[in-house]
Amino acid sequence: QVQLVESGGGLVQAGGSLRLSCAASGRTVGSYAMGWFRQAAGKEREFVAAITWTGGNTIYVDSVKGRFTISRDIAKNTMYLQMNSLKPEDTAVYYCNRVRGWGTPSSVQPFGSWGQGAQVTVSS
Repeated sequence: QVQLVESGGGLVQAGGSLRLSCAASGRTVGSYAMGWFRQAAGKEREFVAAITWTGGNTIYVDSVKGRFTISRDIAKNTMYLQMNSLKPEDTAVYYCNRVRGWGTPSSVQPFGSWGQGAQVTVSS
């Protein structure tokens, strides 16, 4: 059983930055690709970014390319999402999870239990 805990969310002005962390406990997630997802109020959860277990390959949804950077530290069993140039439309609860599939954003699918998420609020 893998437990995932997201942290690092908060309130920031447009143009600001935040860094989210996803800490895994229980079984190691080192052999799995991992991803970030977000859910805005009243909307479905959507894919944001994913990274292979080696960290050598990444995928981003178009809306965050050039602004967000996903990374992971296998030794620490932790994944990160550096978010720069934040926009009000980035406001959402951000979740991490293991993922299956690769190639395009729509091919990446989450599996496993969700954590509590991290609220990110960007004011205009």
